[in-house]
Amino acid sequence: MEKKKGFFQEFKEFISRGNVLDMAVGVIVATAFGKITTALVNNVIMPFVGWIFGGTDLSMLNITLREAVMNGEEVVKPAIELGIGTFISAIIDFVIIAFVVFAIVKAFNKARELSEKKKKAAEEAAAAAAEEAPAAPPEPSAEEKLLTEIRDLLKAQQK
Repeated sequence: MEKKKGFFQEFKEFISRGNVLDMAVGVIVATAFGKITTALVNNVIMPFVGWIFGGTDLSMLNITLREAVMNGEEVVKPAIELGIGTFISAIIDFVIIAFVVFAIVKAFNKARELSEKKKKAAEEAAAAAAEEAPAAPPEPSAEEKLLTEIRDLLKAQQK
């Protein structure tokens, strides 16, 4: 009867697998890369695009659905706005990340394809070499050697 593993034992086995650690590293690197692309979009690309469109800050581009209701300095009801600029920034951010991931996958597939071609060529070369060189006849076994000697002795006695 198989003893059931405890929850923590199963978790320990799961977390100690190599592919889980690789996945964790990938998530950490992806998070850092996401921060880099967000900074690039928000601090470099969007100000440049805003400058092209007349010097406006596109991250502040909003469509106001309802104005804020004020009572002096106090906000009674906040404004309802659609953050179009933030949405555009997120789209640009996504496109950059998608492009980089596409480039990485494309490079990985190309490297794998080249590796498979080299492996196939090596296998074909080995098969061709095996076909070219005739196989040497196997050495006779001890029994065959003994039988050959007996045959030779019998022939010698008959003469």
